[in-house]
Amino acid sequence: MLILSCPSKLRLLEGTLRRRLPNTLQVYGTVKTINRGNPTAQEVLVDSWPEFKVVLTRPRREVVSDDSDLYTNTYTVYYQDLGAYHAMLGSAGAVNWGQNFRILGLQDGVYEVCKDIAEAKGIKLEVVRYFTYFHPDPSSMPEIRSVLDPTVRLSSLDVSHADLLNEMWQLGGNEKSRKYLASLIRHFPSVCLLDAAGHPVSWIASYPFGAMGPGYTLPQHRRRGYMGMLNNLLAKQLHALGYPSYGYVAMENDPIPTGLALPHSPIPTFKGSVLLSQAHNLPS
Repeated sequence: MLILSCPSKLRLLEGTLRRRLPNTLQVYGTVKTINRGNPTAQEVLVDSWPEFKVVLTRPRREVVSDDSDLYTNTYTVYYQDLGAYHAMLGSAGAVNWGQNFRILGLQDGVYEVCKDIAEAKGIKLEVVRYFTYFHPDPSSMPEIRSVLDPTVRLSSLDVSHADLLNEMWQLGGNEKSRKYLASLIRHFPSVCLLDAAGHPVSWIASYPFGAMGPGYTLPQHRRRGYMGMLNNLLAKQLHALGYPSYGYVAMENDPIPTGLALPHSPIPTFKGSVLLSQAHNLPS
């Protein structure tokens, strides 16, 4: 197991992962962020180099100051060999099994391998499954325009909006999530609509691993096409920065996000995405 820290090697890895999209979406997005200044202090582990079978990203040890902070303690994984993935996850020091954490991956076996290792350690894991939508070329998407209320204007999120996002986010509502959302706003692209008082009425941010979200529209402003317009705008912004354009939809919801359908298909590309977290209570 190697920590890949050389800038030229990380750029080479980024190119390799890009050629293997969409299976590499989350890992590629994280490596891209590392190569763009690494504002959230992530690092990359590989089983070997230059040929590799597993890539695991994780926060650097110096930023993991709270073992209960599953927002910061996020891993992403891509593998070409299931046995190599099992060996890395089971090796000493790859994953801190004593903390709340999330592991994001798109491939079959991500959950099963993690579950096997966790059970051997007496740890129970929870799994949350999502639809993942991916558009290979959002620059080809037609522009979506909504008829805006005259008092509403287009903008980007500000750190002062973190409390509102935290209140409305399904995974939010605590101080750790508020700090995480503030970090997303501070470091990554976002778009929103502000009312006359400067308060967001509809918004979407982006994650350190390149995905779009979290997003929300206040109930009184729904059914006006706002979220479709914001999805379209953010997808193009991320694409212009070299990120893939993708996001998540809960499986119980409509999996087709407005504004992101493929140009020659009624639906975007789907894969089953798995998010894992150690089975502790969410932090308060």
